[in-house]
Amino acid sequence: MIKDCVDSTGDFYFICDNGGPWGIVLEALAIIGIVVTILLLLAFLFLMRKVQDCSQWNVLPTQFLFLLGVLGLFSLAFAFITPLNEQTAPVRYFLFGVLFALCFSCLLAHASNLVKLVRGSVSFTWTTLLCIAVGCSLLQTIIAIEYVTLMMSRCMMFKHLTPYQLNVDFVVLLVYVLLLIALAFFVSNATFCGPCENWKQHGRIIFVTVLISIIIWVVWISMLLRGNPHFQQQPNWDDPVICIALVTNAWVFLLLYIIPELCILYRSCKQDCPLPSNACPVPVYQRSFRAENQELSRARDSEGAEEAVALTPYGTPIQLQAVDPTQEYLVPRAQLSPQQDAGV
Repeated sequence: MIKDCVDSTGDFYFICDNGGPWGIVLEALAIIGIVVTILLLLAFLFLMRKVQDCSQWNVLPTQFLFLLGVLGLFSLAFAFITPLNEQTAPVRYFLFGVLFALCFSCLLAHASNLVKLVRGSVSFTWTTLLCIAVGCSLLQTIIAIEYVTLMMSRCMMFKHLTPYQLNVDFVVLLVYVLLLIALAFFVSNATFCGPCENWKQHGRIIFVTVLISIIIWVVWISMLLRGNPHFQQQPNWDDPVICIALVTNAWVFLLLYIIPELCILYRSCKQDCPLPSNACPVPVYQRSFRAENQELSRARDSEGAEEAVALTPYGTPIQLQAVDPTQEYLVPRAQLSPQQDAGV
């Protein structure tokens, strides 16, 4: 039965290899991840119609785009289970960096929006957040297109390079993704500073997700460039290392970011109005001024006429004297002093 799965070139050997079952395990995890991601996409589409808080709804299209990127990551795992050849090489070198750049750009856009919300500012619009996510990932797309175009023009180039040189090219191609990871980490760290405490739970989710992703990336790059040559397992361990990192990071995105965000969204949709925790509390001095203003506006003079109330430029309410419309008022005209009359 196994022999039927293996073609003459051996490109699909790891999909059915029982002696080294890493391919079978990873493709099973990838398939489960694809199914779970599709279910989460449907759940987001269902809950988007019930969200009433604009600040919370604006980030949902970006999170939906993030889920599409995660779905692509799980699907990309099969390109690494299949050995490197003329068909899988362009797919690997193009999609790996582009999909991860898209995911980390979405995290960066969400974290940038939270930096404003925790300080009590107005949220970005959903179109602005989408533009930030797509725009930040666009440079990696351009880099990957140029590299793949160069590779396809020299289709035999990767066959003349050593496995170590191919791995170095693969990592260098991901330098911009590493920059996006660093930016997402520092921006998510900035979400901890601000008076609106309840928005910080979203920042903590992004911070932990990016931190675990950094650990995964440090480990797989170290193994690919240093560990495998040291243990003399290059190129045998190259594809398993990259594929394990790919599937693991995709599951980290689901378990540490999407599912907690979906739980918060579900709790918000169960209420008739938006969660109070999603709104920044009004400062104490503004509440006191507002209460005093309401008391003064309800105050009436002895004749039953409602007194006018105004606010100073600093927000402090002041009471204005009621004007009797039956009386006539004369505005005094300016007069010159005796010294000014003599001068004239």
